[in-house]
Amino acid sequence: MFTKLLTTIDGLQTLVVSDDRKNTLQPLIDFIQSKIDNNQQVNINFICTHNSRRSHLSQIWSQALASYFNLPNVYCYSGGTETTAMFPMIAKVLEQSGFQTQKLSNENNPIYAIKYAENIHPIIGFSKRMDSVFNPTSGFAAVMTCSQADAGCPFVPGAEKRIPITFEDPKVFDGTPEQEAKYKERSLQIAAEMYHVFSSIKQ
Repeated sequence: MFTKLLTTIDGLQTLVVSDDRKNTLQPLIDFIQSKIDNNQQVNINFICTHNSRRSHLSQIWSQALASYFNLPNVYCYSGGTETTAMFPMIAKVLEQSGFQTQKLSNENNPIYAIKYAENIHPIIGFSKRMDSVFNPTSGFAAVMTCSQADAGCPFVPGAEKRIPITFEDPKVFDGTPEQEAKYKERSLQIAAEMYHVFSSIKQ
């Protein structure tokens, strides 16, 4: 894993996850633990309305932290109720935390390669619907990362478990002097909470 990213991950332990949030995260811990106990693959699809911000941060941090805690059969995905684009500030705050990102295309919905270590396959980041062929079709946990998607998708086809873990949208700070700081704050909150999740798994 990249040295700068390891330093960021080490610092996550100093970020407080409240008891209320730990309770919110517990169903995801239980899902992962059950799969690990039964030697099954763990598939998690993080879902937000536009698959542009929070769902990508959740997917990318979760995949990196699963690797950090030596959980080899965890596969993280993301999707939306509609397709837009991964917001550029997401790549920027991930780079600041130590990920390496490369923009592979320049269309309206660009594709990014995101790496957390030298010799791993990159995470492919782009906006897609939750039922995209890029995502699993059954046996996965659907983690609803925004309240709009949570309210609008009471049923996620193929999901074995549906888990609402919503985060405030940093989009409200777009175009303000606080934009970059607020995106970084949300990224680290998601990272700290996913650190709690994966550090709780017993092998």
